Amino acid sequence: MTKHQKHTNLVKKNNGIHATNEVAILGSNCGNISQLVHAVSEKITEFKLAYFDASHAKDVAENRISEFTFHHEGNLEVTTTGPVNKYQQRLDFAQHDFVFINGNHYRGVQQALILDTAKESSVLKRLEQLDNIQFVIRLNDESQYFDFLVEKYPNIKELPSYDFEDIDAIANHFKSLIEKEIPGIKGLVLTGGKSTRMGTDKSELHYYNKPQKNVAKQLLENNGITTYFSVQQSSDYDNEIHDTFLNLGPFGGICSAFQQDPNSAWFVLATDVPFVDNDLVIELLSKRNPSKAATAIKGKGKEFVEPLITIYEPKAYPILLQYLAQGYSCPRKMLINSDVEIVEVDDALIRNVNTPEEYESALNEIRENTKII
Repeated sequence: MTKHQKHTNLVKKNNGIHATNEVAILGSNCGNISQLVHAVSEKITEFKLAYFDASHAKDVAENRISEFTFHHEGNLEVTTTGPVNKYQQRLDFAQHDFVFINGNHYRGVQQALILDTAKESSVLKRLEQLDNIQFVIRLNDESQYFDFLVEKYPNIKELPSYDFEDIDAIANHFKSLIEKEIPGIKGLVLTGGKSTRMGTDKSELHYYNKPQKNVAKQLLENNGITTYFSVQQSSDYDNEIHDTFLNLGPFGGICSAFQQDPNSAWFVLATDVPFVDNDLVIELLSKRNPSKAATAIKGKGKEFVEPLITIYEPKAYPILLQYLAQGYSCPRKMLINSDVEIVEVDDALIRNVNTPEEYESALNEIRENTKII
């Protein structure tokens, strides 16, 4: 008998309880935890960090209106009319590289344990939460491994341990946890467009004695990137991703790739930019910033980025879906209004070829330069 499946079997985004990459800090009072978090955050400013804590205010009246108070420097204060659930928290933290959690109030899939003799009973109460300890922090000279800890986790003394004042070492360990989770990159060559102005499929045009889609794929694969063709219709080929977001052009192709693998970054490359070469691909890869939503190419003489020569991070996927929910399907609009890393190059390298006349001109230029890929 076939088991009934209530929901579509989608590939899930890698998540902890509250965020993609999280560590709950527990074992001491909230003041010490907060002090540690803020000291560490000053040392690893190259990443987007967040701190998830509970309010200690008492006798707070129920909110009747949600308030969002912005400051031009980027500060935001929020009060809401209802509790936040884990799914909302994952959206709120989706753009962060790492989330510190006050483990006295909330759980995390990874933990950092502070040894504080004054909080032995608190640690005992939360013993079952300590199922993935990354390292231990000694609060002071009196800190010790409680007997119940050693009994429950016989190897706990073999874990890395640091003094509370050794912020540099603690920050470096947190940094290693962040870097370990930097997503890998896959490639997506966009094919199957309408090519209305060209009058024929641009991905099949020959500039280098073979279809340009194969040239683009080879450019990415030469740099160690497993690459797929983005196609409109489903097929039996393993190296193709067919559109599941229909009639949305390149936007739909990008979202379809993320639907297949939301945990990888996607290097998106169009087939109507035949002057993109290996040096440009290497430059974009070398300047990739995984803390941003994307790393995008922009011509030095252009006002806006080129959305189809861009590395989209997993962080971009929820942003794209939010734009789609508002009725927008333009990847450039998403990039312009998001936090992205911009790599400027000569305009000539990213020229679009859209008409038969432009194709003949580009083909002649390439032949004159005897450029072979």
